[in-house]
Amino acid sequence: MQVIYEDNHIIIVSKASGEIVQGDKTGDEPLSEIVKQYIKEKYHKPGNVFLGVVHRLDRPVSGLVVFAKTSKALPRLCNMFRDGDIHKTYWAITKNRPAHEEGTITSWLVRNEKQNKTYSYDHEVKNSKKAILKYKVIGQTDNYTLIEVNLLTGRHHQIRCQLASIGCPIKGDLKYGSPRSNPDGSISLLSHRVQFVHPVSKESIDVVAPIPNDNLWRDITSGL
Repeated sequence: MQVIYEDNHIIIVSKASGEIVQGDKTGDEPLSEIVKQYIKEKYHKPGNVFLGVVHRLDRPVSGLVVFAKTSKALPRLCNMFRDGDIHKTYWAITKNRPAHEEGTITSWLVRNEKQNKTYSYDHEVKNSKKAILKYKVIGQTDNYTLIEVNLLTGRHHQIRCQLASIGCPIKGDLKYGSPRSNPDGSISLLSHRVQFVHPVSKESIDVVAPIPNDNLWRDITSGL
């Protein structure tokens, strides 16, 4: 975990792949507890530390996660995420290059809780939710393509599922059709940038994640 931005109300950290944002059935220590411990030690806070989880990143994904440090900021941030007022940009590495250099993917996604997987349809079906993202090819190596993704909706496994639906599964993402896993168990998806107006101070916040410490990530982003 690396702290990228912090003020009285908000803390934004960059998580490593493999870390979970909130506690789950694995019993592994979640990022939320690590951040609480960091705040407790930094500010010598006695007792329990308040920290609100406002969104999640899938375990194998790396990059920016936003937390609320106060009960004042928490509902405001939650509403902003829900209403699309927090703009998140992702970078994904894929083996295949999309047919078009940029475009919009609109589909209807159905989540299967048992499989922890989402299925994409090109029309509305029972229990489906409409999902929209915009993408653009921004980098290339001999074997891989770097795609920038802007989410217009926030659905379960949305980027993973929708990129796979156009024949571009994310590198390492076995669940959605990548032929091989990454050695460290990650998938090559980075929560790269977060932009929003601060819910309390009304200042513009624009934060970028560090590039993962990995040769392919360094090579494919070197000209950006």
